[in-house]
Amino acid sequence: MVESRNQTRKVVTCFTLAVGVVLQSVALSYGQTDSSLPALPGSNHPSTRLNEHRVALLDSRAWSAEQRSIAEDYVRSGHSGNGLAVLLRVPELAAAVHPFLAYTSHDSSLAPRHREILILRTAWLHQNVYLWAHYASSARSAGLTSRDIRRIAVGPDAGGWTAFDAVLIRFADELFKNSSVSDATWAAVSAEYNVYNQIDAVMTVAEFTTLSMVFNAFGVQPDSLTSDRLPSDIPYEVVVPARERALTSPRIDPVEGPGLNVTRTIGQHSQLSRVWGGNTNYVNRGNVRPSMSPLLPHDRELLILRIGWNCQAEYEWAKHVGSVGRAREHGLEPRWIAEGPTFHRWEPYEMALLTAADELYRDSTVSDDTWNELSSYYDTRKMMSIVMTVATYRFVSMTLNAFGVQLQPDDEGFPTL
Repeated sequence: MVESRNQTRKVVTCFTLAVGVVLQSVALSYGQTDSSLPALPGSNHPSTRLNEHRVALLDSRAWSAEQRSIAEDYVRSGHSGNGLAVLLRVPELAAAVHPFLAYTSHDSSLAPRHREILILRTAWLHQNVYLWAHYASSARSAGLTSRDIRRIAVGPDAGGWTAFDAVLIRFADELFKNSSVSDATWAAVSAEYNVYNQIDAVMTVAEFTTLSMVFNAFGVQPDSLTSDRLPSDIPYEVVVPARERALTSPRIDPVEGPGLNVTRTIGQHSQLSRVWGGNTNYVNRGNVRPSMSPLLPHDRELLILRIGWNCQAEYEWAKHVGSVGRAREHGLEPRWIAEGPTFHRWEPYEMALLTAADELYRDSTVSDDTWNELSSYYDTRKMMSIVMTVATYRFVSMTLNAFGVQLQPDDEGFPTL
């Protein structure tokens, strides 16, 4: 049904206009001043989290040989549990996630204490119950006390932090809310960190942003053997400076040579560069490797461009309008994507995709209404891939902005609305 929709395309008029009025009212209620953008993440307390799995766990007795092999990698790195049992519904997705998850959890250049502060603060910002429960025990192994863990939820101004601990929490907060890092916070981080630490700090927050969005949307619940839960008595508040203008020069210089600026930027960190592309490979190779993401290029690029616009990641936008995504070749007009889901030319399934991208950005999950609407067009594998596409390119947007990856002279930047 979905594959034949380009042949049955029609203009949605009265319905779309009516929904547009409703959605614009919702945007205003979140304090959004630009009607083409959803409210910033953290503007309001995230929506109530699901208390049951939306995507069912896959019973280990039903695992294939391929799934068992993937699961063994997760078990060896300490990541078995409900998250794995959901991801294994799409083995290629689970396999893509694992290498970078293992790196950011255990093998990065960051001190274990710093790594756990960034992971738990990111889980708190997204109100992800699964990751908070899973990593609280790791934090204790890294020397954080139960009181420290509670302070992570309170935020950077809680008493008892070292000056640099507080900087790291602010760093995570800015990446979450602004999809970038202010000059002052970057300078404070750089005073303690070398280039490998800087890259790993951004990547840690970005990776656990992806996982938080994915596990929230799938309704992954804490493992039965974990006892830590998100503190329910701490007010949800994310206070950061207003987002600064996009960088006009890179913070991380790309290595010399051919290739995309983003690839050459990550090339500054050879250990990380060997594992960092798993999620994006899953998302992007569906059109040439059928075993990967099952989404049509039209849907994939629609989602990537919308989350890139929301995060104001112009390099990402340029590449997916241009040589990487070739959006127009897949029947997409980039300007309409920037204008958002209320634009009158969208079909209902396209509006639902754009709305899902906006909700994942703003609320770190997908609402029941949007999930149910999308489920009338897509099966479970595709639904999981929709969420993974948006979550992965939220990751990409944050890293591009924080590192200051620059456009090339012939890139097509953002439209003027």
